[in-house]
Amino acid sequence: MANIKGTVTVNIKRCKGCDLCVTACAAKVLELHPREVNNKGYHFVYMKTPENCIGCANCGMVCPDGCLTVYRKKSD
Repeated sequence: MANIKGTVTVNIKRCKGCDLCVTACAAKVLELHPREVNNKGYHFVYMKTPENCIGCANCGMVCPDGCLTVYRKKSD
């Protein structure tokens, strides 16, 4: 059976750093950026360990502002 790999794209301009997606991430992939902020002054989320993403989409479902898009693909 093929493994499923995922990736998350973040709309950095809209992210308000609420941390809900970080908490919902089953694979502990997401984290709020510790230094950088967006144009509104919020620390935005990013993929700290993208190789661990399983594409479960929990993060996208809990984001109140629809800032996350999750993609899944089969890997060999």
